[in-house]
Amino acid sequence: MGPLAGLRIIEVAGLGPGPFCGMMLGDMGADVVRIDRHGTNADQQRLDPLCRNRRSLVLDLKSRRGVDVLLRLVDRADALFEGFRPGVAERLGFGPDVCLARNERLVYGRVTGWGQDGPLASAAGHDINYIALAGALAGIGQPGSPPTAPLNLVGDFGGGGMLLAFGLVCALLEARRSGKGQVVDAAMIDGSNALMATFHGMRAMGLYDDRPGTAFLSGAAHYYGTYETRDGKYVAIGPLEPQFYALLIEKAGLDRERFARHGFHMEPGQAERENWAALRAELAAVFRTRTRAEWCALLEGTDACFAPVLTGVEAARHPHHVARGSFIEIDGVLQHAPAPRFSRTPAAAPQGAPPPGGDTHAVLHDAGLDAAEIDELARAGVIGG
Repeated sequence: MGPLAGLRIIEVAGLGPGPFCGMMLGDMGADVVRIDRHGTNADQQRLDPLCRNRRSLVLDLKSRRGVDVLLRLVDRADALFEGFRPGVAERLGFGPDVCLARNERLVYGRVTGWGQDGPLASAAGHDINYIALAGALAGIGQPGSPPTAPLNLVGDFGGGGMLLAFGLVCALLEARRSGKGQVVDAAMIDGSNALMATFHGMRAMGLYDDRPGTAFLSGAAHYYGTYETRDGKYVAIGPLEPQFYALLIEKAGLDRERFARHGFHMEPGQAERENWAALRAELAAVFRTRTRAEWCALLEGTDACFAPVLTGVEAARHPHHVARGSFIEIDGVLQHAPAPRFSRTPAAAPQGAPPPGGDTHAVLHDAGLDAAEIDELARAGVIGG
């Protein structure tokens, strides 16, 4: 089931964006075979939603025989992706030139922090470094405070894993027309740059300041941010449009005429920013007069652009998510349901992560290896599971 059913994808196990990409493809029905390492922690993998909807093969890719087995899988695959630093896959013997020589239709995906070339290509890095260099981190945080990392959502997952999944599907579609595969260079720095597109436009319009908490979308405006409630919890508001802003002011019992002058305007310079701090303080005092539940009863579901700030566990219990089936449990682990949703080819219910090597024999049999050859590879330590 799912729109990618029938596609055969090889995932060379890695961290962060690679598993996220594999989860996205597996959720959509692709047969994703994950090449795990000897000694992979089975308990941790079982609890990780990023590892669901896979088959697992334990293979020693530091041995020539292990690489030979991988290349036999490549012969029948539609795509392979890896997350090594540039040049590592080539040194191990399964770089794109080798793989494409065996299977000209193969799409070869590569996800790295800095890309396959450039002065930083060989340097180590993590999410915070990529979003820093992309100009994304600079504007996140409170005024006068250092920039604040937004978890590792932007560089690793949005800028890396999702970009790689998009790139692979684009190349797979093109391969169906041309009969030829290609290499997909999915760099987390490139994805982070792409996610900043709207802010480059807003800067050109005079609507964005790169310092933390100074732009209307990063905390400066009283009408776009979070507020503490009487019970020590938080709510989030974002009524950018005048009619939504007016509704919030009315329902909160504030002076509509005085507040109306200080809403959001798309034309640069029209918003009266000098009063935003005072209005934020007034809104903060108002939000502290009710509990979060009381504010939800008053504002949730209206056009005031309101939502409670929930923990992950609270989110799963929210009526909207419950109605849409947005969260599921697999082996006792709370996680999201597959997304996006499809009308004709819906995704199947996700399966939990397999034990490392749990599908080794089945995967190799599908690749044309006979039982005697598989047993010999196991005795030699080339495969596991």
